Amino acid sequence: MEYRTIEEWCEILDSQRIPITAKNRIEGPYPYYGANGIQDYVNDYIFDDELVLLAEDGGNFGSKDRPIAYRVSGKCWVNNHAHVLKPKNGLDVDYLCYSLMFYNTNGLVNGATRQKLTQSTMRTMKIPCLEINEQQEIVQKIKKIESILNDLNGQLDLLDELIKARFVEMFGDPVINDKEWPTVSVEKLCDEIYGGGTPSKAHEEYYEDGNIPWVSSKDMKKDVLTDSQIKINKLGIENSTARLVPVNSVIMVIRSGILKHTLPVAINAVPITVNQDLKVFIPGNKIISRFLAMQFKMHEKSILFGVRAVTADNIEFNSLKARKMIVPPLELQNQFASFVEEIDKSRLLSNHSLFLIKSIIF
Repeated sequence: MEYRTIEEWCEILDSQRIPITAKNRIEGPYPYYGANGIQDYVNDYIFDDELVLLAEDGGNFGSKDRPIAYRVSGKCWVNNHAHVLKPKNGLDVDYLCYSLMFYNTNGLVNGATRQKLTQSTMRTMKIPCLEINEQQEIVQKIKKIESILNDLNGQLDLLDELIKARFVEMFGDPVINDKEWPTVSVEKLCDEIYGGGTPSKAHEEYYEDGNIPWVSSKDMKKDVLTDSQIKINKLGIENSTARLVPVNSVIMVIRSGILKHTLPVAINAVPITVNQDLKVFIPGNKIISRFLAMQFKMHEKSILFGVRAVTADNIEFNSLKARKMIVPPLELQNQFASFVEEIDKSRLLSNHSLFLIKSIIF
């Protein structure tokens, strides 16, 4: 099959990008894009076209489920963390996007902690050369499959709601404690609570050949953690405040912009480390990890209501430690955990189907 480079097939509009610091942005109707999507909305635009944005630095390089490229249409602003590509005649914009979303960037990006796809390297990336009608036919097939993916994601959302409904059925509302269970503060329920740390990024030897997941808020997308975008090694642990987190601990994001709307909570299925934006909760003998994690999620609205903004959105930790949690008998907690495990089997099947479909497409 014949291939053409991005430089041959696209107008590269990087020189027109203009970054705006958060304090200098004026709120408006136009999306402000970065490496991985919308960062904000501003009062002016610099592009008004059908474009593909490809991450330059800070992108999801190497991810199997988070793309490094996405489509934008119409009036927008783009900062300097995304390459701006406009297809030339003969190249369908959606075909361009699909060709780049999960492009294998092994050997193309550099940097130990914040990987970067330079413009000179980006220009050499190759796309299969097909006639425009063939490109559009492929695009239509992919869009049909994406519709199936959306349905599967909808099923996953329904499973999440089912778990919450089962919790309420068994234990009532844990915030108001309408079933009058005994309550204990988070601090007293846990044998230990601690934060993470970041090995100095000036020492690449802390990250080289790393095989220990170093979890940040970006990795907190699932209920069970098994991996991370960035990994560190034992040297990184020995020379930082990062600690090895035992399996089956409860992990929570306590500082991130995502706290404007979501409280990420998870359990780790493998030993991990975390950065300073996360907290680790080691449950004691009165509560099991799965039940504590779910109860945090049931308290989500109440916890996020207290989020305050300093340099970043964060949870006031002393208030979190003092928060009262219901403590039903362990037998009931384990019954609920067993129910969740059965749901997880269905979730695993749906996720496996998603993975297979994505692997076929991309």
